[in-house]
Amino acid sequence: MLATQSYVWTQILDREKRGLAGGVREMTAACRRAGYKRIELMSRFLDQPALENTADALRRERLRVPGIYADGPMHEAELAEKTIASVLQYAGIARKFGAGYVTTNPHPKPGRAAKTDAELAVQAQYVEQLTGALAGRGMRLFLHHHDAEMREGAHEWRHLLDNTSCELCIDVDWVIQGGQQPRELIRKAGRRLASLHVRNARNKIWTESLDEGDYDYAPIASELKKTRFAGCIIIELALRPSTTLTRSLEDNLRRSREWAEKMFGPLV
Repeated sequence: MLATQSYVWTQILDREKRGLAGGVREMTAACRRAGYKRIELMSRFLDQPALENTADALRRERLRVPGIYADGPMHEAELAEKTIASVLQYAGIARKFGAGYVTTNPHPKPGRAAKTDAELAVQAQYVEQLTGALAGRGMRLFLHHHDAEMREGAHEWRHLLDNTSCELCIDVDWVIQGGQQPRELIRKAGRRLASLHVRNARNKIWTESLDEGDYDYAPIASELKKTRFAGCIIIELALRPSTTLTRSLEDNLRRSREWAEKMFGPLV
């Protein structure tokens, strides 16, 4: 299954000082014109005052929402309980749109310091608690990561892999930016891999579309076929301040979709 992700739209709308409530109709219409049938929503689109416009725009463009992205800190009990309460609130709203999963990312510590063994144990405990709570609501948890979890040979990521039972979302860009190899982590994730976030970069600067950049996706596509991957491939474009823009976001979304369909073939 192929979908786009709404994160890049939050960047654009924030940069232009336009609220999400006013921009969501533009987002859904552009995604639909670019050939998408599905969009993974950032939780901000489920906040007021954007929510009403989000619901209307999704209906108007007949865009499906397979899942949402909602995150928070999980390495301290008090913070984790607040995160779980927030994620479950968003999940309840998203369920009304037909969403079947929540992608979440335990936040790094302030200053991106490494988490202690005790903090990792707390984090894994609460990730498991969230997994069960979502399952009770008929939803799945996809555990995402950024580059912080890739340090020290992906120590934090591997701890979560070994001490939780939830499904996994591998972000190819963050794996590479964190110094690890996507194919190795895909093999390690095995049947638990449910989602893949994809974009490209050149010299570590995100490119405006997926079809250009330094990352070679052919071996990744080959590995996915070997493992009979049947999950979600999410095109998650994103912009750095130094990202060069030569085309409209709609054009870049279309180019990215066409490239992904060729690269991943029957997987999407």
